[in-house]
Amino acid sequence: MFHGGDTFTYKDEFQGKIIDYSSNINPMGPPKALKIELLKAYDELAYYPDIQYRELRKNISKYLKCDYEEVIIGSGAMEIISNMCLLFDRIAVFVPCFGEYIKRPKILGKEVVRFKFNEEFKVDCGELEKSLIKGDLLILGNPNNPTGLRIEREVLLEIYKLAYEKGAFLLLDEAFYEFCPEDYDSIELFRGKEKVCIVRAATKFFGLPGIRLGYAHVSESFRKKYKEIESPWSVNSYANAAGRIIFKDKAYIKETKEETERERNYMLHELSDINWLKPFKSHTNFILIKLLSGDEDEVFSKLISKGFMIRKASSFEGLDKTYIRLAVKDRKSNEGLIKALKEIKV
Repeated sequence: MFHGGDTFTYKDEFQGKIIDYSSNINPMGPPKALKIELLKAYDELAYYPDIQYRELRKNISKYLKCDYEEVIIGSGAMEIISNMCLLFDRIAVFVPCFGEYIKRPKILGKEVVRFKFNEEFKVDCGELEKSLIKGDLLILGNPNNPTGLRIEREVLLEIYKLAYEKGAFLLLDEAFYEFCPEDYDSIELFRGKEKVCIVRAATKFFGLPGIRLGYAHVSESFRKKYKEIESPWSVNSYANAAGRIIFKDKAYIKETKEETERERNYMLHELSDINWLKPFKSHTNFILIKLLSGDEDEVFSKLISKGFMIRKASSFEGLDKTYIRLAVKDRKSNEGLIKALKEIKV
């Protein structure tokens, strides 16, 4: 299972609706006002979108508090990351990480170099100092998937300094940014800086995986270079319509942040009382777990029979079959999962 969310494959394993803990989408669903806006936008499907996406980019720039000319968009964050890989010959990643950081560059014929996180799943700046070279694209999840950890502010500044001095380019995948504590905003941190791209998306936080809307902040000069390789009309009219609503819904944003923090703390507390597993600290809406007995297949099978689908983590390079990953959902679902975990024997 290279990606989460595949409940279709296991629909015969449980007589009822399977609660999907393998995929990290906002359990609140998208903002309610969006449905009306999408219905209103139906007639726009008969026309090509604005090839420069002026309205969408302006709405995103207001949300990100950056200049309109510093915004690029794509069909999901992954299109932007894939396009970025086209511009570099060697891609550097830390493992474990989102598998597409490795898969996409390989498909594109790029060299991929892997570094290992330290025992606390944090970036080893010494490894970067030793091995990063001029022209590299360094891709880091912030927070990282599957570890759930956000890079500390001072460490991130050190990483950028190292990359910049070596002539490398830093790409931060911040698809889960809004779920995190508000300790710093990397866009504000790197405003006016060159050789850095900060990618975010509507997929996770705004509960819109089907819309396929990714966006990123780059310098104005780099955006001109990026425009030379991006596909025309890759973002559809419904994504443009979504941009009119989702970024302005402050009540939705506030409620999601508060709910995520409350439920993340609840799950970490409850999971720590189960003696056959070890949950790792997380800053976002999923939790990596080390199994102290049994393996991912055994736990997966026992939980799917109770109506819960988890993420087997061995698909993440750098982890073995003694790790699983759980999403953070609403209280009722979380209580059900915790109860199921306490009932099973491994």
